[in-house]
Amino acid sequence: MSTKIGIIGAGGMLRFHHDGFMAANAEVIAVADVNPEAAARAAAKNGIAKSFGSPQEMFTACPELDAVSIITPNKFHAPLAIAALQAGKHVFCEKPPALHADEVREMIAAEKASGKLLMFNFNNRARPESYAMQEYIRAGEVGTILAAQAKWIRRTGIPGFGGWFTDKSLAGGGSLIDLLHMLDLATYFMGCPQPAHVLARTFDNFITNPAFKGPWGLADGNGPTDVENAAHGMITFTGGQVLSFQISWAEMVKGEEVSVTFQGTKAGGAVRRMFGIDGMDETAVDSCELYTQENGRSVNRNIIVPKDESMGRIRSAMNFIRSVEGTEVPLNTPAQALALMQIIDATYTSARTGEPVAIAQA
Repeated sequence: MSTKIGIIGAGGMLRFHHDGFMAANAEVIAVADVNPEAAARAAAKNGIAKSFGSPQEMFTACPELDAVSIITPNKFHAPLAIAALQAGKHVFCEKPPALHADEVREMIAAEKASGKLLMFNFNNRARPESYAMQEYIRAGEVGTILAAQAKWIRRTGIPGFGGWFTDKSLAGGGSLIDLLHMLDLATYFMGCPQPAHVLARTFDNFITNPAFKGPWGLADGNGPTDVENAAHGMITFTGGQVLSFQISWAEMVKGEEVSVTFQGTKAGGAVRRMFGIDGMDETAVDSCELYTQENGRSVNRNIIVPKDESMGRIRSAMNFIRSVEGTEVPLNTPAQALALMQIIDATYTSARTGEPVAIAQA
């Protein structure tokens, strides 16, 4: 029997979740949203049979649900995931995992009590470039990654003003917590080492400047704009590795870059997406490269992989279904999500205090 899944949230990410679940031969049978009209429109557009005005209505009316995906503002990730786990459903949650690490700990406790699977949509782990690079890493061709650099930088990428993205109470932060993907991908390539210390700074100098608004046409809201537009930092790990990061919605850079570069004991490498225009996927150019020394010469390998305009979003949703059904290994774990949120919490604390922050060891 195929996995039956319901989607919580009728926003723009729904189409990727839906398409990925369907590609894995799951049945998407319901969608719920606090705006019932939005839920009904999303259901009609995607051929989903049922729509509801709340998750609880969906759980009550659809006891046959095996799993749910959560596509909501960040504030609601933890409470919805916990409610779904307590209702006996597997959970696939959009990033970030939660507003802060303590909420992830609560989610992990709920997962353990439920016996169900909790995964997060770290979709860049599912890009063809990432699958290819991991093959080289796992084959031992890179050696130990000693240092890495993670970037998701934009010149004009603020997603509106006064909407939930710029409201700290709803989002938990700004560019750092929104564009955490390369931070996650870098730690993934590094073998998910345990973070030890973070020294970081955040900047809000452009966060209210309309010249730096992104091209997505999101409506401005009436809420606050009290988050950062950029974050820079350095992470050390208990094993001696280091990772620097630069993440921004608005910064004086040439243009949007999404990349992880690393230096290993046997080879270096990079997974990179460069945009011609900020936020316009059709202008993006992807690359995947390894850098080695062979026969006394510097050799750069250009790794050819299929194009994926969804940046792994569809494949990530497929992995969730296959993990539930036991045919694939999960691309991420709750423990890894907790470590990522510990880094983000420490970044904001370091930026506020001006001091390095030690991360408590598990």
